[in-house]
Amino acid sequence: MLGIKTPSRRRQSDDGEKPFWISFSDLMSALMVLFLVAMAVALMSVTRPAPPPIPPAPPPTGPTSEELVKICMADVSALTKLDEFKGMNVHGNSIDFGTLVRFQDGEHRFEKSDDEKLVRRFVAHVLESARSAKCEGWLKRVVVEGFASNTGDYLFNLNLSYLRSQRILCSLLNSQAQDALPVQDRKLVQTLFLAGGSSFNTTSRTASEMRRVELKLEFWEKKTSESPPEIPLDPGLRCPNDR
Repeated sequence: MLGIKTPSRRRQSDDGEKPFWISFSDLMSALMVLFLVAMAVALMSVTRPAPPPIPPAPPPTGPTSEELVKICMADVSALTKLDEFKGMNVHGNSIDFGTLVRFQDGEHRFEKSDDEKLVRRFVAHVLESARSAKCEGWLKRVVVEGFASNTGDYLFNLNLSYLRSQRILCSLLNSQAQDALPVQDRKLVQTLFLAGGSSFNTTSRTASEMRRVELKLEFWEKKTSESPPEIPLDPGLRCPNDR
């Protein structure tokens, strides 16, 4: 059977591929909208009120470290006002025994037998202050500085000043004396006290005035809670200076 041949449908002229570019008017409209959004954001950031300033940190209410050290040193200085210790002088953080404790000329032995007892009595009070709430954690060390005359051989005087400071430590650690310090005090002496020597740093004094000793207290910049090192307690049966 012969079919009826139908003519093929003519493709419409607008069925071809359409261009992907938007029109110029749409492009201008999009740019205008983008511009308006950018302007709105800029205006919001400009007109937004500034955040309130951060208030400064309140000043510390408690005493500073320097003030606490002065309070601690004031307690130690008050000891020199006691009748039995009158004659001692305090210069900054140093305590000068003055004429109360003197050494023999050219020797590291005390001039008087009672000098050793006075040293122990005074240091016992210093250790009591070191354990107080005002000083505990602030006192770093106590340097015992011995002095010698500025006349004579330099090395001899330098060694003599060291031996005199060491004589003070021997007196404090002496466990055979009738007025010996208790064990806890002698342990603290070994933890805090150091022997030093200063032979010629006070040239204005006479030779007799240079046969003396000082205690120089040094403090931490910040309070510390570190435990002191465990040092075996010296039995105090003999002093190295006696050899």
